[in-house]
Amino acid sequence: MIINILAGGPPYLLPSLLNYNGKEVVWVGVDRGVFTLLSQNLKPVHAFGDFDSVTEEEYQLIQKEIETVHVFRPEKDETDLELALNWALQEKPDKIRIFGATGGRADHFMANIQLLIKPVLEGNHVPIKIIDKKNVVFSKGPGAYTIKKRDDMKYISFVPVTPLVKKLTLTGFKYPLTNRTVSFGSTLCISNELICDEGTFSFSDGILMVIRSSD
Repeated sequence: MIINILAGGPPYLLPSLLNYNGKEVVWVGVDRGVFTLLSQNLKPVHAFGDFDSVTEEEYQLIQKEIETVHVFRPEKDETDLELALNWALQEKPDKIRIFGATGGRADHFMANIQLLIKPVLEGNHVPIKIIDKKNVVFSKGPGAYTIKKRDDMKYISFVPVTPLVKKLTLTGFKYPLTNRTVSFGSTLCISNELICDEGTFSFSDGILMVIRSSD
């Protein structure tokens, strides 16, 4: 099972959602993202939100069309997207893909990016990606990983989100590294590129945010 979550980010940043549909996919809508899914003939199984970003008419349609609507007060400790992600993690899917989480308000964007870090800290190994029209973002804990070349997203950046990432090694890249310690705030690993069909990255300590971009 793959859980796709659509948040309420600007529609112009969304990739074609139909390309991520399939029999194994369960769609979840967050706040205005629920209405966006319905407008694209993609019916979410669950809806989460305080729904302060939809009109009364749109809200009535959501209540009519969606079987399970989780309604929360605007005054709460978690964002609507975090509540949806927590539910998705409990379902133990093979992967989680989040759309509509970039653009718009900077505070929401920063919070959404940080949602990728928490499961790694908790030892949850379900792959989670934030995807928009130009970027794919995910986080990794210590280990060795293979990454394949994509002509549509040739730039790959590695951003430390802990004070130190130790023994970072990159192979198959235009700018390789061997057992390098990279500190939080460093731009050393921005805009790298694969020179082979696939490459590897590995490190012994810390957490990396991996960002694939088209430009």
